[in-house]
Amino acid sequence: MTETTAVARQQLLSDLKAVVADSEELLKATAGAADERAAAARARVAESLRAVKGKIGEIDSEVLDRLNEAAKATDEYVHEHPWGAVGIAAAAGLLVGVLISRR
Repeated sequence: MTETTAVARQQLLSDLKAVVADSEELLKATAGAADERAAAARARVAESLRAVKGKIGEIDSEVLDRLNEAAKATDEYVHEHPWGAVGIAAAAGLLVGVLISRR
């Protein structure tokens, strides 16, 4: 998974969580409405919210699984190629140092 995809997925997840929170707040605010159509709409929205919350939980667990797989792969690589990992870390540190010193 690319970094752009990961960022997009996180943004989508946070947007979904915001929609769920706003919908729950709307349901609470309209709880006093006695209209039959309003009650039916509240029931549909509540059911949709339960479904979305379940999907969000599945996405969270999928992301965690992929992160664990990436961590295992990184750990294996570092154990198989320790000097290569040291070289990569040194190059990354040098790059960060150069970028910081430019400011």
